[in-house]
Amino acid sequence: MIPRLLEKYRNEVSPKLMQELKIKNKLALPRVDKIVVNMGVGEAIADIKILERAVEELAAITGQKPVIRKTKKAIANFKTKQGQAVGAKVTLRKAMMYEFMDRLINVALPRLRDFRGVSVNSFDQAGNYSLGLSEQGIFPEIDYDRISRPQGMDITFVIKNVKNKEQAKLLLKYFGMPFKDKE
Repeated sequence: MIPRLLEKYRNEVSPKLMQELKIKNKLALPRVDKIVVNMGVGEAIADIKILERAVEELAAITGQKPVIRKTKKAIANFKTKQGQAVGAKVTLRKAMMYEFMDRLINVALPRLRDFRGVSVNSFDQAGNYSLGLSEQGIFPEIDYDRISRPQGMDITFVIKNVKNKEQAKLLLKYFGMPFKDKE
């Protein structure tokens, strides 16, 4: 079964982008290459069960098993040792990526309290878009009553074939990303 957003990209978004950006070849169009979801769990230094719970929730949200991230070197101010587990990361591609993006844009973001849109200033020079969420409870896969502590996450959309930030913003806008009108 083809994900809904992939079908939308093929049938609606790519013709609009070809017309607006004046690109003749479909392979040269901007496209989302991958989505990286990262959860930093600093409290895991004291209690590893917090990290295990965060990994379970991240797996439920993304539908893919996360990779446990470890510290590269010891830092005394943060009370970390080299090789200590401090976070989890998932890289989504192809069908899983489009399914996650669909749930994020159409279900999770509108569930945020006082949501007025995401920032348009979060694009880097390469055209990638980063978004930070303060809690995991906005996703429908997470039972809000079973959350022991709110855990934030960073979501990065890696976009290929873009020449500037405006092209990347246009692509995400056509997918339905709710950008703020004015900042």
